[in-house]
Amino acid sequence: MDSEQFRKFGYEFVDWVADYFAEVGDYPVRSRVKPGEIKERLPAKAPQAGEPLETIFRDFKEIILPGMTHWQHPGWFAYFPANNSPESVLAELLTAGMGAQCMIWQTSPAATELEEVVMEWLRDMLGLPAGMAGVLQDTASTATLCAILTAREAASGFEANKKGVKQPLVVYASQEAHSSVDKAVKIAGYGKEYLRHIPVDENYALIPKKLEEAIVADKKAGLVPACVVSSLGTTSSAAFDPLEEIGQICRRHNIWLHVDAAFAGTAAILEEKRWMLQGAEYIDSFVFNPHKWMFTNFDCSAYFVRNPDLLVKTFEIHPEYLKTAADTQVKNYRDWGVQLGRRFRALKLWFVIRSYGVEGLQSMVREHLRLAQLFKSWVDEEARFEVMAPVNLSLVCFRFNDGRPEPELHNKNKELLEKINATGSVYLTHTTLKGKYVMRMAIGSRLTEEKHVRQAWELIQKMAKEI
Repeated sequence: MDSEQFRKFGYEFVDWVADYFAEVGDYPVRSRVKPGEIKERLPAKAPQAGEPLETIFRDFKEIILPGMTHWQHPGWFAYFPANNSPESVLAELLTAGMGAQCMIWQTSPAATELEEVVMEWLRDMLGLPAGMAGVLQDTASTATLCAILTAREAASGFEANKKGVKQPLVVYASQEAHSSVDKAVKIAGYGKEYLRHIPVDENYALIPKKLEEAIVADKKAGLVPACVVSSLGTTSSAAFDPLEEIGQICRRHNIWLHVDAAFAGTAAILEEKRWMLQGAEYIDSFVFNPHKWMFTNFDCSAYFVRNPDLLVKTFEIHPEYLKTAADTQVKNYRDWGVQLGRRFRALKLWFVIRSYGVEGLQSMVREHLRLAQLFKSWVDEEARFEVMAPVNLSLVCFRFNDGRPEPELHNKNKELLEKINATGSVYLTHTTLKGKYVMRMAIGSRLTEEKHVRQAWELIQKMAKEI
């Protein structure tokens, strides 16, 4: 493809994306294809000769698009949002066009230095301690793995990197912590036997007293407590572990404190939500995802550390072919995580922050918080429904409850959720809280307005009557 052909199709593709932004609400939000349906329409072998781009683009629209679930749909209330914005998409186009591999400063100085500055912006926007330094990872799962690996090295005096884990090290997280903690514990060599899931209170937050009891018991047994993962905004119910109390426990016992605020962290740009970071002075590492609630397309996860030297010492490696004359003067982010190769993620985040401004981002987040409280008020007013967890942010956990026995309620709510999602106009997901099946209304899509939330509630009520 030459430059003129690229220009022609580039205009066509950008027009399609612009139309998609405008019309995404017309699609069924969740794909309706059956398992294997897309694969059956694709050739079993790659073409021997090249095909025209017109044909490939046609197949994209006719074969691929029907199998896509539309995360940017205004009726998206599932999981948590994975937002994009026109600004971030255009920045991603520039990144893809340049095709830079930004592993070290010398391979693209602007990529490294922009990332430094943008991470300082984010740190200050959230109100994290001034000394914390940041790096962009792909996902919060990777950032949590980095934290647990660094905690392993800090607890073993960096012997684990040299000789493997010789003495059992222990990680602590609440019963509501994200599954990425379990995965990281396995990958990092701790062994799942040494992951302690600490009980939660009536608000699904970790109980500090239970945490300290577990730490003391492990110490008496000759084990080494290495890391505590505190959740700010759990996946199931957006519960907040008491950071300050947990931080004080970690400080007393010399344990690494990692904070997982993957979705909720964005809310800390609001002064009125800054309470969630009370105790931030105890944090060793912190992660949140701008690709969830800060309108920056996937993937873009912001990871901060109090002592970057420990992070770098955990991951650094110095093959001759990567050494440069600038190494002593710059940050080489390849030593700040698992990956050697790195994308230029900072560019899209820079575009978004500059385009919206802090006030614009705050306005969007406040509106989603308002809509969640509005939805909660409707649930509270309806006798056949009940809210199942505190509404701390923009997630509402609720269920249908007409007084029938619990086993029947489980099945009825499951049936109700399937009927709601089958309409194609909205998409909700579920979880279980203390064994009870509940629906999750996660409000956070860039395109979601009050009318969409109201339509969703009307649909939920209508489907409830039908069952």
